[in-house]
Amino acid sequence: MLRQFELVERVKSYDPDVDEEALDRAYVFAMKMHGSQKRASGDPYFSHPVEVAGILTEYKLDAASIITALLHDTIEDTAASYDDIKIMFGEEVAKLVEGVTKLSKIQLQSDQLKQAENFRKLLLAMSEDIRVLLVKLADRVHNMRTLKYHQKPEKRQRIARETLEIYAPLAERIGMQEMKNELEELSFKELYPEPYESITLRLKMLREEGNTFVEKVIAQLKEDLKDCGFETEITGREKSPYSIWRKMKRQGAPFEALCDIMAFRIIVPTIADCYHTLGIIHTKYSMIPGRYKDYISTPKPNGYKSLHTGVIGPEKHRIEIQIRTKEMHDVAEIGLAAHWRYKQGDYKTDGRQFAWLRELIDIMEQSDTSKEFLEHAKMEMYQDEVFCFSPKGDLITLPKGGTAIDFAYAVHSGLGNRCVGVKINGVIKPLKTELVNGDQIEILTSKTQTPSPEWERFAVTGKAKAAIRRFIREQKREQYLEVGREILQKAFKSEGYDYNDKSLENVTNNFQQKNVEDLIAEVGEGIVPVVDVLDAVFPGRKSNFTTRVVNVFKRSTKKINDNNQGSKKQNQINGLIPGLAYSFAKCCRPLPGDRIVGIVTTGKGVTIHRIDCSNLERFSQEPERWIDVSWNEDYISSESHVSRLRIVLENKPGSLGTLSNVIAKNQGNIANLNIIERTHTFFELSVDIEVKNVNHLSDIMAALRASPDINSVRRSQD
Repeated sequence: MLRQFELVERVKSYDPDVDEEALDRAYVFAMKMHGSQKRASGDPYFSHPVEVAGILTEYKLDAASIITALLHDTIEDTAASYDDIKIMFGEEVAKLVEGVTKLSKIQLQSDQLKQAENFRKLLLAMSEDIRVLLVKLADRVHNMRTLKYHQKPEKRQRIARETLEIYAPLAERIGMQEMKNELEELSFKELYPEPYESITLRLKMLREEGNTFVEKVIAQLKEDLKDCGFETEITGREKSPYSIWRKMKRQGAPFEALCDIMAFRIIVPTIADCYHTLGIIHTKYSMIPGRYKDYISTPKPNGYKSLHTGVIGPEKHRIEIQIRTKEMHDVAEIGLAAHWRYKQGDYKTDGRQFAWLRELIDIMEQSDTSKEFLEHAKMEMYQDEVFCFSPKGDLITLPKGGTAIDFAYAVHSGLGNRCVGVKINGVIKPLKTELVNGDQIEILTSKTQTPSPEWERFAVTGKAKAAIRRFIREQKREQYLEVGREILQKAFKSEGYDYNDKSLENVTNNFQQKNVEDLIAEVGEGIVPVVDVLDAVFPGRKSNFTTRVVNVFKRSTKKINDNNQGSKKQNQINGLIPGLAYSFAKCCRPLPGDRIVGIVTTGKGVTIHRIDCSNLERFSQEPERWIDVSWNEDYISSESHVSRLRIVLENKPGSLGTLSNVIAKNQGNIANLNIIERTHTFFELSVDIEVKNVNHLSDIMAALRASPDINSVRRSQD
């Protein structure tokens, strides 16, 4: 454990004007507050904040960060309060300590809601002052170094997993490469001990066998660059065990097949020298196609700059070479700490290196549930980058596999919502086209366009997915509100009452709803049964409401003349609120011409069934979910529908050909075919056929029955 004067001397070594008295006070205050508390290792608890402060001195952070590290557990674990910290060390330190305190219980619990809420707190605290994250990362590094002292394996696994899934990616995002590598390696060792031991052993053997090789390559590179006219520093390094294991899994390759386990780094004085060095290397050695990356002209979001190239180097070995300046190297290794050292910037979250954080905050605001937010946030943190350009030359960074939709939302949510098409390098392409480095993107928009649910299938970024889901969710809510009011009006009328929204004001608490509109939407979505609402509004009522409504639907389904003529052009189904989401039941596969009924289905809008569908019995006690609908005959001719037939045909050569020919001659199309049962004499098949309507299907069934090879044909319901 660092002693008081040692810690002060460390800070003075890079900040001679530091307030020594404040550091001394913080050291003594923390020691006094933690008193006789012990850690799992048996060491005094006070040793932990001192070690955390020591870790931060390695990154040459300011005095306020060091003092925060010393005090970061005092509010949570001792009698000290926020006001105590504020009086003794000032408001800046008090706010930092409070920010870290709020994050102290972040963990990957089985309860994802708690996990996501804790992650929200982390983002909000980081958005105020990034030093909160730096202290938290140092805290996690020391906890991982002492993880072995926890007796329970499940606790060690939980801590290691949350470190790997949340803290290591966050360290990478702010460029703290050394810290990220240590967090990954310590987590990897705990979670996957066998692969860790295997790769570590192989690296050790490679190190012992390869010392001569590394020395030869460095010597040759120095010889190649001796006449370049500037000083160079050349080193060799090996990849971390975790990054090797992850690459082995991603490529499905054994350890021996990886060509960049060893990499070489050339540090030069200026940016111009970087490109000069690259020219010399490419003149001397053959470049490996696809391995050149220029992160100087297009830096990574965390500020990382370097030139990367892969060549067939000395002794015909494939090697990776990184070329950078000293400043770039410091930023690559210690991230924001180096940025502040060189730029004397402040610690507030502005500037390009924090764009990713603003993206996460935006996702947080657009996500409906905590689970959804956590899913999108992890997606945003984990992926590699692709660099694309707007027509004006602005650089937009996307995850690998990002599409034009992701690009549009990365520029602005409004642009994404109005997107109708895209030009990639001047050529119109589908919105789902994957983008590659260097693409120039022009988004085409329309004021009448709205996001499509289909976009979510090929969107990659968390921001795009969250924005699309938010729009669809808001659109569905409006639909559910209209359906819910219609259901409630029918139900109230059946009881002899007039309905208005005020009738529900006194019963919202009965259903754990914040307001009347939330309750109406839940009724429309089918989550809250209308019968329960009637019971709450009219206690003690007696009614044959269920029997009466179900019988109406069983007798017949009338065709509703939709007063909104515009909706007839848009919907295949009459009787639905315009724009309401609907789908066709997979059990009975209704066709135009069938008698049908709509069932309000949670999360799906309305599901359309045939009136004779056996599954309707399940809803006999929920009449509020039934909607009287009919086919819009103006729409029928432009649509095809899939129906399923059960067919038994003879087991002989050519019988399947006969089946397909009969269907084709009658303008049907086989969408799917499965053999249900096969004997020596017969096949039983399930055949999905695309048809126009029920009359078209009847013609095909009649033609099939007329064939001597076909024993029986019936419409399936399963």
